[in-house]
Amino acid sequence: MIRSLTTGLAMSIALLTTSALADDMIKITSPHSVSETIDRLEQAVTGAGATVFARIDHAAGAAKIDAELRPTQVLIFGNPKIGTPAMQAAQTAGLDLPLRVLAYENEAGETVVAYHAPAAMADAHGIDTTAPFIQKMAGALNKLTAKASAAE
Repeated sequence: MIRSLTTGLAMSIALLTTSALADDMIKITSPHSVSETIDRLEQAVTGAGATVFARIDHAAGAAKIDAELRPTQVLIFGNPKIGTPAMQAAQTAGLDLPLRVLAYENEAGETVVAYHAPAAMADAHGIDTTAPFIQKMAGALNKLTAKASAAE
């Protein structure tokens, strides 16, 4: 009986953790291809005065080892005016900065744009999730990804 209670408790915790992690990821769809979506995101990022540090094409990497992967790209970017205060609050935030946005083609052929909610990053590093710089990150990610996925 104790063993089944322990197993049940462990399963409940695992489900709660999985649900919490799922809520920490923001996903939106884009009417554009993965490449075009990331191009549009890069334009939006540089247009907003932020710096693009890297663009990673995971599908191209997979092709180098003769493996298949649906289109999957990451854009890594940031703005020290927003990121520095986060690292001043908790230097470990540097593990999650600069920001990263992933665009990938799902099984249905749709382009999905995904990123971690800044509040989740803040929480993971013991930063107040209502801090102005966390709110600015959230607003910036929302605006930038909306521009990248707009049907224009």
